[in-house]
Amino acid sequence: MHKDAEPKDVKRIENIINIVTGWHFFLSLAGIILLFFIIFKQLFSDLPSWLMFIGTISTIFFAVASFFAGYQLIKRTRVGRTTSLVVNYLGFVFSFIALLQVLGVFLGVDALAKTFGSGIGWLAGVFAGYLIHAAGDQFHFRINIEEMFHKTGKYIAVVFFTIFLFRVGLVQALIFLGKRLIIPSNLIIAILVVLFGIAIWLMWREETGIYLHRNNAQTEALEGYLFLSPNLLGFLIFFAFPLVFSFYISLTDWDAFGNSNFIGLANYFTIFKLNLKPLASATQNFIQVMDGSVYSELLRFNVFGKYYVLGAADARFWISLRNTLVFCVVTVPLSATPALLLANILNSKIPGMKIYRAIYFLPSIAAVVGISLIWQWLYNATIGYINYFITLGLQFINSIFATSYPIAQIRWLSESRTALLAIIIVSAWQTMGFNTVLFMAGLQNIPKELYEAATVDGAGKWARFWKITLPLLAPTTFFVITTTTIQALQVFEQVFIMTNPPGSPGTSTLTIVLYLYQNGFQRFQQGYGAAIAWVLFIVIFAVTLIQFRSQRRTGAYDV
Repeated sequence: MHKDAEPKDVKRIENIINIVTGWHFFLSLAGIILLFFIIFKQLFSDLPSWLMFIGTISTIFFAVASFFAGYQLIKRTRVGRTTSLVVNYLGFVFSFIALLQVLGVFLGVDALAKTFGSGIGWLAGVFAGYLIHAAGDQFHFRINIEEMFHKTGKYIAVVFFTIFLFRVGLVQALIFLGKRLIIPSNLIIAILVVLFGIAIWLMWREETGIYLHRNNAQTEALEGYLFLSPNLLGFLIFFAFPLVFSFYISLTDWDAFGNSNFIGLANYFTIFKLNLKPLASATQNFIQVMDGSVYSELLRFNVFGKYYVLGAADARFWISLRNTLVFCVVTVPLSATPALLLANILNSKIPGMKIYRAIYFLPSIAAVVGISLIWQWLYNATIGYINYFITLGLQFINSIFATSYPIAQIRWLSESRTALLAIIIVSAWQTMGFNTVLFMAGLQNIPKELYEAATVDGAGKWARFWKITLPLLAPTTFFVITTTTIQALQVFEQVFIMTNPPGSPGTSTLTIVLYLYQNGFQRFQQGYGAAIAWVLFIVIFAVTLIQFRSQRRTGAYDV
């Protein structure tokens, strides 16, 4: 505090800090009491076990943080002020959300959206009132006329806006909220919101901060985190928490209906449980060498004339993983390589090139469902245009070279040999436009002087492409390949829509995300599905890490 501060000001600030200190010790005590009732009195025992666990941990954290804030405020430290602001801010946010929930505001907004259209026409009267009010500004030289226009416009706007409120039911909603607010439990939550808000205001005041030795760096940091807090809270609630929760679910046998038992790593053991046995002959029955109730045949192979069979406790997982990896290995170069060539072509200044850029980019912004349905029709063996144009080409070749190629009737989505290839073509076609735009952005960042100098030195187009374009596009190429790989490993929509049943024929198009969906949302094995999701995460992370390290070794970031 400043040396020349009045004693009465110092006393007032001391009283403010003491009030907030007592508030934090009260919160700490309330947290301990609540924790006691949760543990020993089985309060909220009807809630799911995982929610009880999270509630218990949150209560402990809040009680400890409140006690720490109060203790530091007694010592009059900056840390105490910062901790107090954080604790009260979090308390305000969550108690405010709880208040909106118990008052039924979220459901009320949904209901208001349905009635909003019936009253939107009355807003035209509000706009008319605004125009009349604005028209009065033209009569500055006659004050009485100006005031008449202003009052008339104001009254008209108020009347029509009131009618609008009644028409959409907002007034009735406010009356309903008032009735809900006077319910004792809801009123307690509302009082908590007010108290948290007052505590924040008392600690945020400049004179309080000065007294607690805050500096400009701390103030800037607090203001920065305040502006970032909506995004940070959203990240914690909608990303970090679901991520941690999904890992917890993977350690249980939860069926999504409240039945849950902690089973540890049993789901992961089931996924990776393999067994290798030698065969007496290539055609020996699998059941003769391995327990068919535990394992399913996954693969037979020959090593130095000796046959072996590999069994898996979950063979469908390994099949889906194989299909996903094949899909990724083929799709990534099939979408990245043509995109690089197209980007070089579209980067030229030929008239009308902007139209072609838009055309190539359209598939990337089109809905996956619509694209999949169109391609499903194109792949039709009888009436699809793909077989039709292949047939025309074969007929032309037959007429020219006197050959006898048959009419094409490729069953693209109905045969195991071609089903996955058909989906790969669709995915590569849809991704290629977006990758083209990325490569074009990278090309436009390459200095033109390098090409001019290379041309003067006698370098041709291919030499300039290999020696200048590709090396300087290395960061863009890394980004394109990485994002395309991640997208390919998560393929789901195309397979789900284009094959019937999804993953057919047989398991030729079964991908790991589709298998995850089948376990979690069709068989209601949420725990096992969560375990598959974490295995997929590890695969994606490993592939991305390998790509990153390979790019660093090639010097992609040294350009």
